[in-house]
Amino acid sequence: MATVLGIGIATLDIINEVDGYPAEDAEVRALAQRRARGGNATNTLVVLAQHGHRCHWGGVLSDEADAAGIRGDLERHGVVTTPCRVVAGGRVPTSYVTLNRRNGSRTIIHYRDLPEFGFLDFAVVDLAPFDWIHFEGRNLAETRRMLEHAARTAPRARRSLEVEKPHEGIDALLPLADVLLFSRRFAQARGYGSAPDLLADLQPRNPDALLVCAWGEAGAWALEPDGTLHQSPAYPPPRVVETLGAGDVFNAGIIHALLDGAPVGQAIDRAGRLAGRKCGQAGLDGLAGDAG
Repeated sequence: MATVLGIGIATLDIINEVDGYPAEDAEVRALAQRRARGGNATNTLVVLAQHGHRCHWGGVLSDEADAAGIRGDLERHGVVTTPCRVVAGGRVPTSYVTLNRRNGSRTIIHYRDLPEFGFLDFAVVDLAPFDWIHFEGRNLAETRRMLEHAARTAPRARRSLEVEKPHEGIDALLPLADVLLFSRRFAQARGYGSAPDLLADLQPRNPDALLVCAWGEAGAWALEPDGTLHQSPAYPPPRVVETLGAGDVFNAGIIHALLDGAPVGQAIDRAGRLAGRKCGQAGLDGLAGDAG
């Protein structure tokens, strides 16, 4: 199995389950509440660790109790947190999640006051052991420097970039990654009506990258550098329980399948099956196996 480094944030998720999303100014009772560790890159790493990969996370934690819980959860899943920076004071990023039990949809209000993991934090990490380095598309100026540094100093490691939100200036990062993982949210914010339209438009500007876009219930598409387009259907569970983290699980499925040597068409199919399985359960435990 491979050694993977993920760069991004970890969050404390406070999840309230409700019987239907409330109207504005309504007062509703939560059917259940739980606290969990979240964060896109760390979710992806937890799933990769379940599939046997040696995973490390680079991010920022504070010195308070919630951060200790996040670190403990990652270490329980086998994710090494040595690359992290710990700062005094401040609260860990917190996501307040309203989970609609009727359809599994989630609405998130996010708060943070910690600094981002920066280039100077990344530059002291020995990249030689890593086969794959995965980045969240955030903190753009610093992430660009990290991607450039990784390309210079760890050329054998594949670099993936999650492009979830349409941040202004994120296009400058795209040519620096080998695998680009786009969300439907990003595509629609840019005015694209389908994943193939997005991928076809971006390929001339990123000709050497594998371009992937998941489109929820419509499935997922991937465009290889040679122009081959692959499509996989969605694999919804018998009952949708929770979509929170499904995109992160899909990304883990792609990375795992490619590290496993799967062809691209098979990789997006395996990733879709894994994401579908996640939508049928709460949380990320017990997901090993469905990506191959």
